[in-house]
Amino acid sequence: MNKDVSLHTIVPISILGGDVDAHFFGFHGFERDQEHFAVGIGREQCDVPLVRVHSECITGDVFGSQRCDCGPQLQEALRTLKEVGGYLIYLRQEGRGIGLYSKFEAYLLQDKGLDTYEANLRLNHLADSRSFDPAVQILRALGVDQCRLLTNNPEKVAQLRAGGIDVIEQVPTGVFLTNHNRNYLQAKAVKSSHSIKL
Repeated sequence: MNKDVSLHTIVPISILGGDVDAHFFGFHGFERDQEHFAVGIGREQCDVPLVRVHSECITGDVFGSQRCDCGPQLQEALRTLKEVGGYLIYLRQEGRGIGLYSKFEAYLLQDKGLDTYEANLRLNHLADSRSFDPAVQILRALGVDQCRLLTNNPEKVAQLRAGGIDVIEQVPTGVFLTNHNRNYLQAKAVKSSHSIKL
């Protein structure tokens, strides 16, 4: 775990088509190729902010891929934060931590019948290589020691709590089922105990 993460820059940026004023936070202490960041939206300074820890997904977040639910989860989080205030923490760990090109290779294996976890293992990666320790460090740098966490992933809750963040409530995200991502969502529910009802 990186112990010396500190706040570096705060930049005001309008997002969601100019409808929302946000603050983007950069930090000292992360490697250049792992420039994790936070976005403060609305009443971000409330006593117990809502926090969404979101892992980078170029295909879903940027291009609207239907293979996952990342893009819809990101948009839902931004809309929710606009209403209640809090932080989006964006972690640069593409493809459950295996990187973009390996994720492309995993897609090809998924097209042959493997689920996302099996594909990662076949490529000699962990089923899920992500660490949520950077989110803990970001929250500490922001002065947040307790939060409500917007997630269906129990591992995020466990890792934040293990890092000393008091997660007082797990707030579920929506379920964004399409014809293309049923197997992906089912694998998350069965193999990682995500609270998803299909």
